[in-house]
Amino acid sequence: MLRFLFRRSLGAIVILLIISAFTFFLFFAAPRDPALLACGKNCTPDAIAMIHKNLGLDKPVPVQYWLFMSGIVTGRDFAVGHCPAPCFGYSFANGDPVWDTIVDRFPTTVSLTIGAAAVFLGVGVGTGMIAAWKQGKLIDKIFSSSSLVLSSMQIYFIGPIVLALLVYNLGWFGQPKYVPLLDDPVGWFLGLIIPWCVLSVIFTAQYTRMARSSMIEQLQEDHVRTAKAKGMASRTVFFRYAWRGSLIPIVTIFGIDLGSLFGGAMITEYVFALPGLGTLAVKSVQNTDLPMTMGVMLFAATFIILFNIVVDACYAFIDPRVRLS
Repeated sequence: MLRFLFRRSLGAIVILLIISAFTFFLFFAAPRDPALLACGKNCTPDAIAMIHKNLGLDKPVPVQYWLFMSGIVTGRDFAVGHCPAPCFGYSFANGDPVWDTIVDRFPTTVSLTIGAAAVFLGVGVGTGMIAAWKQGKLIDKIFSSSSLVLSSMQIYFIGPIVLALLVYNLGWFGQPKYVPLLDDPVGWFLGLIIPWCVLSVIFTAQYTRMARSSMIEQLQEDHVRTAKAKGMASRTVFFRYAWRGSLIPIVTIFGIDLGSLFGGAMITEYVFALPGLGTLAVKSVQNTDLPMTMGVMLFAATFIILFNIVVDACYAFIDPRVRLS
């Protein structure tokens, strides 16, 4: 297990370095000078030169990249003061510390992501298992057909429709918003229930089909057929043998889908005007705000990679045949 975690950690560091280098050097390929954003409308050449010096933009790009990456570990000194580790610098747009802004926005994104994952895993896997249990019957056909329709939906299409219908026309729900969980658990749930459902629509359809096919395949395995031949009850065979084995491909795909879920969360935040990392990333790209863009990219990439490592480590607990060697 330790060798596996060490190997995956080294791979994660390499991936993060590639992502950071690509984003950093791509930023400087843009023709817009970030000093103009920080300078404002009434800007003079002397003011631009001073901003370049204060932000470190007067140094060569490779040197800037090294200072940025080393600052994450050791901290960094700026003209405005010392930035303690983990230091992602200060926003070009408003001068706020990048790390503090990310920490402030992260609870919204993680609440949206975890809630949507709980919805599509519970509903998608549950309906898929029921469809496999009732294979060939009416309920199987209903679930299978519904999943095909829902898989064609897109967040930017279904989000405004649901918002207009359930919030503005029928008034069944209030305007989606983020409320801290510890401050108001009920308000937190009611404020995010519509974004959860919208974000989980496509994934629910995918996991319904996946769970159904995986369960049907497991029911044809030799050990399951042997258990049936020994006279074990169908319900016992279904939940004790087939159900556990069918989770392996679902867990595998869930680890891969986390990146897509984060991407969908960013779109969902933008559609419902939620103050998360998604809206922060969009605004930072629009404003040519390199420190904020880099901070969000690296933070999201680190979270996704760590989650994938945890998912891989869980394989051995789900299926004893899996060995992390």
